[in-house]
Amino acid sequence: MKKLLIPILILAVVGIFVYTKAVGTYNQFVQTEEQINGQWAEVQTQYQRRADLIPNLVNTVKGYAEFEQETLTGVVEARAKATSVNVDAGNLTPEKLAEFQQAQDQLSGALSRLLVTVERYPDLKANQNFLELQAQLEGTENRIAVARRNFNESVQAYNANLRTFPNNIFAGWYGFEAKGYFEASAGAENAPTVQF
Repeated sequence: MKKLLIPILILAVVGIFVYTKAVGTYNQFVQTEEQINGQWAEVQTQYQRRADLIPNLVNTVKGYAEFEQETLTGVVEARAKATSVNVDAGNLTPEKLAEFQQAQDQLSGALSRLLVTVERYPDLKANQNFLELQAQLEGTENRIAVARRNFNESVQAYNANLRTFPNNIFAGWYGFEAKGYFEASAGAENAPTVQF
């Protein structure tokens, strides 16, 4: 009877260890995934803030400047497209993030063209409302950069935890998958050319 008791105790200890490791790993994945979801919500909030500022900026510019309607139309259309691309926090695949980022990059480009065009209107550049909107837009762009960095840091921690042994085994059991990152836009390594 004693010979049978020792293997049973060993199996019980190993079983308890595996069970606690599995439960702990699962809970850790859930917590880090929720952290990623929170960071993603912050990214979306900052992009929404930018989208909300754009109509005010466009209307202010429209009121002071008589220039190409094409520039204003481009900003409005890019804003509409950027706000129509939705990525659910539960589906943060690299493909979905690339689609979201592409729409946001088009909006950034349209805003850049608008701000360069505004340089030709000294009355507008001196207008307090325009200056305030421009400062808010610059602040929002900084907030977006910080939110994206925080999101990528959360994803990095999650993905690293997911890929380490033995967590990768438990991740497979529970169906946890790697999340996608925000990546630099194409051409971001080149400094923009400014001509007056």
